[in-house]
Amino acid sequence: MQEINHTGSRTTRLLGAAVIVGLVALVLLGWFVAPEDDDQQDAVRMIFVHVPSAIWTYIAFVTTAIGSVMWLVRRSVWWDTVAAAAAEIGVLFCGLTLFTGSVWGRPTWNTYWDWGDVRLVTTLILFLMMIGYLSVRSLGGPESATATRAAIVGVMAAAILPIVNRSVEWWENNTLHQKSSLTDGNLEDMTLFTLVVGLIVWGLFFWWAILHRFRIAWLEREIRSSDLDRALVERRAEGEPGASPLEERV
Repeated sequence: MQEINHTGSRTTRLLGAAVIVGLVALVLLGWFVAPEDDDQQDAVRMIFVHVPSAIWTYIAFVTTAIGSVMWLVRRSVWWDTVAAAAAEIGVLFCGLTLFTGSVWGRPTWNTYWDWGDVRLVTTLILFLMMIGYLSVRSLGGPESATATRAAIVGVMAAAILPIVNRSVEWWENNTLHQKSSLTDGNLEDMTLFTLVVGLIVWGLFFWWAILHRFRIAWLEREIRSSDLDRALVERRAEGEPGASPLEERV
């Protein structure tokens, strides 16, 4: 039987190639085709990274919440693995969202961060909660108990998502953040087109990354299960008639 030493497949290789091509196209469109903004000049180009990162952050954490609920209700190991994989990718996207938002905010708002801005603060809270989710998963102990504790955190974090998403509209007097760029109708044609390309490229990366992370996590579960089964077999063998006194003491 051929040994498998990677988690790739034809699908993930095609996705990876599409991500590379898409990133090149996004850079070319973002820097050389999309026009600069009348007010923000070249700083507006940050939109091609910031907005897709934010949207895929939502999708990743919603996926974690769904997987968490499926674990709590049905004890589905498959969904629990999906939840953990999506959380890791979501934390990456959320961190990128916070970073690019801060960099974009400096020329736009004349500050990297404003603690009075509801969108910024709630996004940071979401980021920290999902780091907490990953921390709970890394504490060790019985896998079932760990998954349950993490699932509770995942569901609680998902409850913040509507607040993050609607914070600009609900607290419009307490935010520097502009309303949705996709719905305000102020984007020029090539800017909007490039933004859509960014959404697609980031989406391809999300699926490429989550497929690999899921497969790695699933293999890790199988290895732990195999090690446990082997240990149980050895322990039972030690107690069988004919075992040496030394083996019985061990």
